[in-house]
Amino acid sequence: MRRQKRNMNDRAFHRGYQAGITGKSRDLCPHENDLPRQEWVSGWREGRIDHWEGFTGVAGVHKAEVH
Repeated sequence: MRRQKRNMNDRAFHRGYQAGITGKSRDLCPHENDLPRQEWVSGWREGRIDHWEGFTGVAGVHKAEVH
């Protein structure tokens, strides 16, 4: 658990992915710094692609990361 809290870039990517998979807007990115924002948007983009391809709910369980 502590490892997840320390790596802010992985955490930003994961939260961006969660926002993307649920269909939220990219404008909701909470980061202003370059690298965390870039990671969040990358995660959001991957989440949107998975959302469009139908990897939501039970179909997307294999994509879920174990933390």
